[in-house]
Amino acid sequence: MAINEGDSLPSVVLTEMVEGAPTPTPLGDLTKGKKVVLFAVPGAFTPTCSAKHLPGFVEQAGNIKSKGVDEIVCLSVNDVFVMDAWGKAQSAGGKVRMLADGNGELAAALGLQMDGSKFGMGQRSQRYAMIVNDGKLEKLLVEQGPGLDASSAESVLGNL
Repeated sequence: MAINEGDSLPSVVLTEMVEGAPTPTPLGDLTKGKKVVLFAVPGAFTPTCSAKHLPGFVEQAGNIKSKGVDEIVCLSVNDVFVMDAWGKAQSAGGKVRMLADGNGELAAALGLQMDGSKFGMGQRSQRYAMIVNDGKLEKLLVEQGPGLDASSAESVLGNL
């Protein structure tokens, strides 16, 4: 069962590359006392994720933050090295934080995992975006099928 609006986020530790080293980043610490937009993609460097989803948040970062958002975070069930390289390739630095849900623990805890086995990708995260306020889920925008609509940067802006 997916997390519901109004629920507290699960206690999960993600990983972020900080000064060239993989660094544990507890989700609770990341969201405590802050308004955070968190969006997840099925895979770094995949077509829709690289052509539209992440670039939309990079382009709209200033507009999103002007609505009182402290952090914008991109998540994927990839390792921290891939997420770091993808962020650099997409010029996300200073706009979108790139965090790894390497083992899919957050996707599973949220009830938002998907099976990408038929594409050779194994268990991944569904494509979604959420607005989190002080560790509580304020708005959840999950894509109901392929493509990008509900969880786009523009959709998030419209929900802030």
